[in-house]
This record gives sequence, C-alpha cells and structure tokens, in this order.
Amino acid sequence: MRRRMLFSTLVVAVIAVLLLGLPLGALTYSTIHSQARRQVEQEAQVIAAEIEAELAESEQVDLGRLTEVHPERHIEIRLQTGQVLSAGGWEVDPRAENAPPSVHATASSSAGGAVTVWRDTARVRENILNAWLGIGSLSLLAIGVAVGLAMLQARRLTLPLVDLAATAERLGSGIVTPWGHRYGISEADRVAEVLDRSAERIAGLIATERHFATDASHQLRTPLTALSMRLEEIISEADNPDVVRDEGEAALAQTERLVDTVESLLGRARKSQQPQAEAIDIDEALGRFVSEWAPILRREGRDVVLTGEHGLSAAIPNTDLTQIMATVVDNARRHGAGTVTVRKFEDGGSVRIEISDEGPGVPEEIAGRIFEREVTGGNGTGLGLALARHIAESQGARIELIQSRPTTFALFLPPAGTVLSPSASSPA
Repeated sequence: MRRRMLFSTLVVAVIAVLLLGLPLGALTYSTIHSQARRQVEQEAQVIAAEIEAELAESEQVDLGRLTEVHPERHIEIRLQTGQVLSAGGWEVDPRAENAPPSVHATASSSAGGAVTVWRDTARVRENILNAWLGIGSLSLLAIGVAVGLAMLQARRLTLPLVDLAATAERLGSGIVTPWGHRYGISEADRVAEVLDRSAERIAGLIATERHFATDASHQLRTPLTALSMRLEEIISEADNPDVVRDEGEAALAQTERLVDTVESLLGRARKSQQPQAEAIDIDEALGRFVSEWAPILRREGRDVVLTGEHGLSAAIPNTDLTQIMATVVDNARRHGAGTVTVRKFEDGGSVRIEISDEGPGVPEEIAGRIFEREVTGGNGTGLGLALARHIAESQGARIELIQSRPTTFALFLPPAGTVLSPSASSPA
C-alpha cells in the first residue's frame, strides 16, 4: 500500500509539474524574446534620432561614436540619398547564411532615412536557459517535497493499519484485552473502537463459557455422586426386587433433576433463558431434598435434620432452590462436622431457611468474602457459594452468612405471591 501511495503521488506530482512547467517555460521563452526585441526597437529609435540630429547639425554621421556606444550591435544606416553606412562593434553580417541567430528592428527618421539594429541572441538564449534551469530546479524540488509528504502520509496511514492487523491477530490468538490505541484518523479510530468492543464481547463470551464449565462441573458433582450411590445400592440389592424398584425410582428422579440442573445452568450461561419463579411447597421440596442427602451424609457417619414451621410456600423455581440448598449442604459436608440442621420458618413476610452444622466454623479472614468466586477456606473450588448467591439473587431471594461459629447460612425466599420477571434478574 505504501508503494502504491508513493507511486500515485509521484505520478500526480509529475503531471502537475508538467502542466504548470511547460506553459511557464514557453511563457518565459516568449517573454525574454519580446524583451530583447523591444530593447532593440528602442535602441533603433534612439540611434535614428541621434543621426537625424547629427545630420541637421554637421551633415555627417559619427560612426566611431556609434561603434563605441554599441559594441555588441550591428547597425545599418540608410540615408535619404540612398547611401548605406555600417557601424557597431558586431562586425558579423547578420544576413549571411552562416551568421549566428539574431534579432533586429528598424526605425525611420523624419528626414527620410532608416536605421536597422541587429543583436546577437546568444545572451538571450543564455537567459532563457537559466530561466528554464530555475523552473526545472523548482519542479524537481516540488516533486521531492511531494514525495516526502507522501512518505510521511503513507507512514501515518499504514502504521495504524499494521497496528489494527496486529490487534486482529491478537483477538484471533485468544488475547482479548482491549488495545485502546487511537491514531487521530477518524476511520482508523472507528475500526479500533469496533475491535475494542469486539474484544470486550469476546472476553465476556469466554468468561461466560468458562463460568458455565466450572459452575456445571461443580453443581453436577453432588447429583452425580448421589446417582452413583443409588446405582450401587441397586447392584448390592439385586436380589431384593422391592429395594431395586425403590432405588431405581429414586435414581430416575435424581436423573431428571440432573437434567433440570444442566438446562438451568445452560440457560443462565447464555442469558437467554431464566427459570420462571413458581409457588412451591417448602415442606415437600425440603423433605425430598433431605431424603436425597441423608444417605450421602450417613455414609460419612453424619446426619441431616429438617426442623421448623410447616405449611410454608415461596416463589422460586424448584430447580434453583435445590441447587442453592445442595451447594450450602455440600459446603457443610466438606468443611463442617456433625449433624447438618435445616430449619425453616417465616420471617417478616419472607420464608427463611437456615442451614448450620457443628464444625469449627468459617475462618475470620474469609468470612466477609465467603461469597466471592475462588474464595475458600479449604481445598474447595470457591465457586459454589458465589453461584448460589447469583442463583438466589436472580429470583429475588437472598443468602447470607449470619454466623461464623458454628457456620450458619440463611436463605431468604420471597413469599408465594411474589413472582419476579426474568428480565429483572441480576446479571451474571
């Protein structure tokens, strides 16, 4: 591109110089020749007047004085009597075939005579050549300046393109940090702004997909564990048809909830689907949840207990409530100890569910940041509680750490008459 710009600029500059220089050269040639002719005409008129005065005074022409005064001219004087006199320092006959180029002019006197003056055009040609050299030098200077400016302009235009190409290459290689470069060229700046916005969108998409992968792996780990336990129980009780049937039904229900969990996570990751809040029976939902988690905790020598008021209902998708509760109870299983207690009651118009255990509690240094991503007090991922809070807030609920020792989380659910519009949910 730079070469094309330089070549096109050079062609334009040469054409412009030719269009201006050639007429200027012709005009200079004509002007210098015209000046030389007018000068010779003036000399001829002056000489004619001087000769007329000399003839009137002494009836003789002083040819020596004319030769001395006009050393580079050839002067021919034709008197009224027909006599022809010659004077001037230029002794060459300008009318000869081998005579050098000359310019001449004739002037008549009132006495009837005529004076013709010839001048050699060597100095005229020299003046024309000098003028043409000056025009040529200025033309070359103009072309050089044009090429120099074209090089600067080409550099100014091509460097942003090179930089933008590097930015696009960075985006293609996965580096999605906005470049932020601006060049003072509106068109290039607009392209840079579009690339920066694209980088931000790509970064958002990558972050969303990464969060979905980590959140899905975290949220699916516990249901898969429960499902595998059900399948192991089926294998171990293969000779007991009643147990196999019950465990099979439980495994099937667990599989359906696993599918619901995947669809919920995928919808949130794409921000195209938000589970619709619905009025659910808290007793039934928590009873089913506790029955699924009890075998997992009993295998580790622990238990889960459900207490509190009865007849409560709240506005939240059953899948979301299950995910939030599973995250908190799994957190108690991994980092706590003893019995996990789930307590439900009504609190100021909302349904409050508390989950506590008998472990050492949450370290003070992370208690204030427990819901931030990748913040953990043990060997966990630090993702579960952050995801639980996001799910709760997306449905108008709230989850808080209300006590560090023993660890106690409180989930505040909107009453059954409250339905949150999906468009009003918190962003991911």
